[in-house]
Amino acid sequence: MKLTIAGTVKEYDEGLKVPELIEAEKVQTPMYVTVSINDEFVKSEALGETVLRDGDVVEFLYFMGGGR
Repeated sequence: MKLTIAGTVKEYDEGLKVPELIEAEKVQTPMYVTVSINDEFVKSEALGETVLRDGDVVEFLYFMGGGR
């Protein structure tokens, strides 16, 4: 199946779950990443059971704090 990850189309096997994708993509500090699939945020408790589908658009987002 084809997934668009951070703007790049890549091939993966059917039935891939989000944690497997995070590992395959070597996401840094995965405990702090928020995942968006087709512009919808995936709740952290649902990541382990979320199966990706052909054509999904996936983004890994990090929220940064700062300032005074």
